[in-house]
Amino acid sequence: LGAEIKNGLFIDEEKCKAKIKEIGKSMGFDVDLNAITGDLPVGIQQKIEIMKILYRGARILILDEPTAVLTPQEVDELFEILKRLKKEGKTIILITHKLNEVMAVSDRVTVMRKGKVIGTRTTSNTTPQELAEMMVGRKIVLKVEKDEKEKGKEIIRIEHLIVRNPKKNIDIVKDVSFYIKQGEIVGIAGVAGNGQTELVEAISGLRKIDSGHVYLNNREIANKTPYEIRMEGLAHIPEDRKGMGLIMEFTVGENIVIGRHTRLPFAKGIVMQKKVIRERAKNLGEKFDIRPNSPNLKVKFLSGGNQQKVIIAREFDYDPMFLLASQPTRGLDVGAIEYVYKYLLKARDENKGVLLISMELEEVLSLSDRILVMYNGEIVGEFNEPEKFDIQLIGRLMLQGREGIN
Repeated sequence: LGAEIKNGLFIDEEKCKAKIKEIGKSMGFDVDLNAITGDLPVGIQQKIEIMKILYRGARILILDEPTAVLTPQEVDELFEILKRLKKEGKTIILITHKLNEVMAVSDRVTVMRKGKVIGTRTTSNTTPQELAEMMVGRKIVLKVEKDEKEKGKEIIRIEHLIVRNPKKNIDIVKDVSFYIKQGEIVGIAGVAGNGQTELVEAISGLRKIDSGHVYLNNREIANKTPYEIRMEGLAHIPEDRKGMGLIMEFTVGENIVIGRHTRLPFAKGIVMQKKVIRERAKNLGEKFDIRPNSPNLKVKFLSGGNQQKVIIAREFDYDPMFLLASQPTRGLDVGAIEYVYKYLLKARDENKGVLLISMELEEVLSLSDRILVMYNGEIVGEFNEPEKFDIQLIGRLMLQGREGIN
């Protein structure tokens, strides 16, 4: 698009296709040129992006978080492509916060922090630990350490949940059933767009459930309002912190008490108790290391990591029995990620139940006591032993559903 080969006033589609096929053959890509791009898997769409750049004769490729929604197999394939392009003399700039990717594919790495270059290293002469410390300015624990924990009683049960897309008249969550116990983190792995968002919204009351049941502590919460579900003991870290988790024009203090702003001690009648709100926000800011710790500062002026801390502080302050964490580390640096992990594990250790939905498979593998794989709106696999999680099988299930087992 925008670089068509023309024959007079008309586009010469055959010549365009011939040139694209030549590029595809040289890269080992097998792409149906007549397919609708939106119907193709994310990994194929990524290949089309690369073909588009090569079609234009580009010698410099800039890839910004290119693996965010790819399976392990697709990531490996992408890296092989990048290595091939490098051999052909192309220059590749890879922007990523994933240190394992930096170590796997780069020749040199430059670390930026707060808009400034901190330093440049030859990749073969550095370590993930050194890079992490450069990124955040302090020592970082990269490995998630979690102890074996006795599971308590069942805290939430989902039974035969069905959620429909009324516009397309199709099911997007298809007969999903699972449970979570106290002191357990259950992770859902899956490529984006396979029903995870709709599942979270259905459980939290943000989307209508067409059929099925959701029991929280043996009480039915299906199709209750988000406020009613919250009062039953469910906390929610949403995937879109700016669009759903915070009101960006409100202060830190106001965001901390959202959902309880009409109740004691934060309100008396219709009058909000601003001093009480400030004090609560100040205390939570200190406890959760929100920087700057300024309750009257509009939350839009905080960094992404500190905005996430505001949400975590608010949700933990409810003292919920069940935590729904959707993409909790999206867009965060390694320092903020370490912080989020700490509080997810704290919830587990305090005998709460946690449902973790993340596009970061490494995150799901590191934190989860059990893993469910979601594909095309269905649960297609379950893995119960953390020390035996099969990353390759999980990746195949993410990509192909139950066909990936064969």
